[in-house]
Amino acid sequence: MLQRHLRAACAAAAAAGALLVAGLSGSASAVPSASPGLPTAAETLRTAAAPPALLGALQRDLGLNRRQAEHRLANEAEAGATAGRLRAALGADFAGAWVRGTESDTLTVATTDPADVPAVRAHGAEAVVVDHSLAALDAAKARVDRVAAHRATSDTPVWYVDVRSNTLVVQAIRPAAARSLLTAAHVDASLARVVKSAERPRPLYDLRGGDAYYIDNSSRCSIGFPVTRGTQQGFATAGHCGRAGSSTTGANRVAQGTFQASVFPGNDMAWVAGNGNWTATPYVNGSGVQVAGSTQAPVGSSVCRSGSTTGWHCGTVQQLNTSVTYQEGTVSGVTRTSVCAEPGDSGGSFISGSQAQGVTSGGSGNCTSGGTTFFQPVNPILQSYGLTLKTTATGPGDPGDPGDPGDPGGTWSAGTVYQAGDTVTYGGATYRCLQSHQAQPGWEPPNTPALWQRV
Repeated sequence: MLQRHLRAACAAAAAAGALLVAGLSGSASAVPSASPGLPTAAETLRTAAAPPALLGALQRDLGLNRRQAEHRLANEAEAGATAGRLRAALGADFAGAWVRGTESDTLTVATTDPADVPAVRAHGAEAVVVDHSLAALDAAKARVDRVAAHRATSDTPVWYVDVRSNTLVVQAIRPAAARSLLTAAHVDASLARVVKSAERPRPLYDLRGGDAYYIDNSSRCSIGFPVTRGTQQGFATAGHCGRAGSSTTGANRVAQGTFQASVFPGNDMAWVAGNGNWTATPYVNGSGVQVAGSTQAPVGSSVCRSGSTTGWHCGTVQQLNTSVTYQEGTVSGVTRTSVCAEPGDSGGSFISGSQAQGVTSGGSGNCTSGGTTFFQPVNPILQSYGLTLKTTATGPGDPGDPGDPGDPGGTWSAGTVYQAGDTVTYGGATYRCLQSHQAQPGWEPPNTPALWQRV
């Protein structure tokens, strides 16, 4: 299993002092592993605390037994941390990472430099050498996003960076429209792949009752994740569910709150401030699932969705950084998944293990025949509106523990959303972020090698 391989790699690195790697970019000459004695990624992300409702949905939708579901969540946590360390070390050579296998026990890391292969393998991952870096593919997608903002894309409704095929994929109802879009964006043919598809994604709201919340006593959506902003409590949800100023009522039709901000299209994000009758909790739709953080799951990871129409359904993360065109316009930066959803599920929670991933945006298909669903990542919502995700008790290294050294000083701050590659200082040392997440007490850099690497 990947967990076993990673631990072996960490032990080997510790014994050797450092794992030297030939051919790394810049000044990087080693790929440090997590320090012995500190929490593993699975411990930091509390995968062992996954509740029966989530494990049951994983078993039903991914064809797993309970043991496989538990191992999969743990392996995905460890894979994300390892991919983050390798991304930092490979620099401009890095071309993406993904997991596969029934238990997500195989991590693959792509690089543009064959000399990086020993470093990747030494960390328990498979290596693949490709033509295009992730930075080059992301830049090509950004050019398509800019062009799409000024032209109709109803015949090319979805485009994304697919790290597994090392291409920018455009899903098209008319392939000629995709080729025209790529030409206008000056994307070289070697970077792109056109896939013919009849899918026409749509936002997933409904106009009649159900168990969630109602907007202006009319349409229905689902709560994403409870949040706070100072002393104000509320929740994050999809932007297409309502506009700033729209009022909301709960599933019990009791006055609930007001949309404070909303963006759609472009993004699909919003937040609602609740009134004094409503309290933010770290739970997802009363199923027992508790949110412990917002660490981004890698491609191939299992992910589950909770919505007021169809309840719990699971699938996998297919692509990050996807753009999708609905009838109302194009939304960029969403994540494409194999999870099904139906009208009324919009705004609802996407979660991987205990880690909040995003809020349901839209998709195609249904939960009878299957489908594709897109979610708006939660970290950009938190960052854009200055929100703090409501989570369970603080993680390892709770600053209230005996032996707390007090304020160590530095630029790291709880509540800040950090992206992979960001650097902070803490206790006189500098750390690089390995996985995108919102910082919280107990997740200080020295205590969470799954999220931070000392540089």
